[in-house]
Amino acid sequence: MAVYIAVTALSLPGAAVMTLVAGAVFGLLSGLILVSFASTIGATFSFLIARYLLREPLTNKFQSHIDPINKGIAKDGMFYLFTLRLVPLVPFFVINPVMGLTTMRARTFYWVSQLGMLPGTAVYVNAGTQLGAIEQAGDIVSPGLLLSFCLLGIFPWIAKAIVGGIKARKSTAHSASQPHLTPTWWSLAPEQAA
Repeated sequence: MAVYIAVTALSLPGAAVMTLVAGAVFGLLSGLILVSFASTIGATFSFLIARYLLREPLTNKFQSHIDPINKGIAKDGMFYLFTLRLVPLVPFFVINPVMGLTTMRARTFYWVSQLGMLPGTAVYVNAGTQLGAIEQAGDIVSPGLLLSFCLLGIFPWIAKAIVGGIKARKSTAHSASQPHLTPTWWSLAPEQAA
């Protein structure tokens, strides 16, 4: 667990392979718990290192990239980070330190990261359990292993669809809560309608 935390905190390559290995060695439930906490703790360390040790040089160098992220956080709050975690289009080793340069609180970063990374972690750990079950060459084409690798491939699209649905509901709820400024003919009193 300490090695995983260090790899994540220092933004070193290898976390995906370590997640697969955790699934093969520890199984789905134990591997998921270990990787979930190790990856989130490591991500938070990376966040804190960027915020307290590297803030000035990173901010000076990447200010033009940080401003839009701060605007996204101001607009969408924690959902902004949740989306980045759930739909893994931006590598986590980039997200972790960059979020440390924003206005987001460390506690919020931790729990949103824990929840947002959990589905993807489960998919990777499950693939690792399937790899760990290979005993002979014929097992490579087992339905469980093939399904796990299909999940790895389609997970970003599934996550994107989920986020799109959440955003649509949020937008609908927001527009429904806003008062209508333009009266309609049926909302006018009879004397006003005439």
